[in-house]
Amino acid sequence: MKIFSTLLIIIVIVTVSIVGGTFYTLNETQQAVITQFGKPVGAPVTKPGLHWKLPFIQNVNYFEKRFLAWDGEPNQITTKDKRFIWVDTYARWRIANPLLFFQRLRDERRAQSRLDDILDGGTRNVVAKHKLIELVRSSNVGTNSTAGNVSDELATQKIRYGREELAREVLKSAKPKVADLGIDILDFRFKRINYVEQVRKEVYARMISERKRIAEQYRSEGAGEAARIEGEKERELKVITSEAYKKAKEIKGNADAKASEIYAKAYNEDPDFYRFLRTLETYRKALGENSTILISTGSDLFKYFDRVNAK
Repeated sequence: MKIFSTLLIIIVIVTVSIVGGTFYTLNETQQAVITQFGKPVGAPVTKPGLHWKLPFIQNVNYFEKRFLAWDGEPNQITTKDKRFIWVDTYARWRIANPLLFFQRLRDERRAQSRLDDILDGGTRNVVAKHKLIELVRSSNVGTNSTAGNVSDELATQKIRYGREELAREVLKSAKPKVADLGIDILDFRFKRINYVEQVRKEVYARMISERKRIAEQYRSEGAGEAARIEGEKERELKVITSEAYKKAKEIKGNADAKASEIYAKAYNEDPDFYRFLRTLETYRKALGENSTILISTGSDLFKYFDRVNAK
C-alpha cells in the first residue's frame, strides 16, 4: 500500500510538471528571461540545455541569441552641397542583455521600430553634414578617371572621409543610444545611394553628353592619325616609285650604251653590212602591210631595191 502511494505521488508530480511546464529547454540560438506574474525574476538564462521553473506561475520568454538584421527604408536626404539623393541602409544587431531588452522593448518588433528612429535619424544627420562625394567614394584612388554612377564632375574631386568613415560615424552615434535598450549594433552600411528621379535624369543626360564629347574626340584623333598614316604611305610610295624609275633609267641607259657599243663595233667590222641592217630596220619600221611609199631613185632607201632589180 505504501509503495502504491509513493508511485501515485510520483505520477502526480510528473503530471504536474508536464502540464505546468516545470521543465523547458534552450538550444544554442536562444536565451530566455523568466517572468512571474509578468515581472522578470532571476538572471537571464543563456546556457543551452534543460532548465526548470515554477509551474503555472512562471513563464519563459525566448529571445534570439544570433545576429539580427535591420533593413532601413530608402529616404530622400539633402547633402551639404544641396544634392537630393535616396539613401538605403542596413545594419546588423543582437540582443546583448535579454533582461534589459525585455524590460525596455519586450520584443523584436519594438526593437526594430526603435532602430528605425535611431539609425534613420543618425543617417540624416551624417549625410546632411557632408558632401555627396564623401558618400559615393571610399578613397581617392582613380580620381582622374570616370566610373560607375558618379558623374564626371564628382569623379575628379578629392574626399576627406569617404563612405566607410561616414558609416562608422553613424554607428558611433547610434551605439550609446541603444546601450540602455539591451541591444548592440554590430555593423552599419550604406546599401545604395542614388539621385532622386529628376536629378538623376539630368545627371544621366550630362554623362551621355560627356561620353559623346569623348567619343568625338577619339574619332577626331583617329581621323588625324589615319591622315598621317595615309600621308606617310603616299610619301613612301613616291620614294619607292622614284627609286624604281631611277633604277629603270639607269638600266635602260646602260643597255642603250651597250647596244651603241655593239653597233659601233659592227659598223667598224663591216660598214656596208651595218648600213644594210639599219636600212632593213628602217624598212620594217616605215613600211607596214599593204603600204605604198614614194621615193626618188637617188634616195639612200632606194639603192638596195635598185641593186636587187639590177641582179
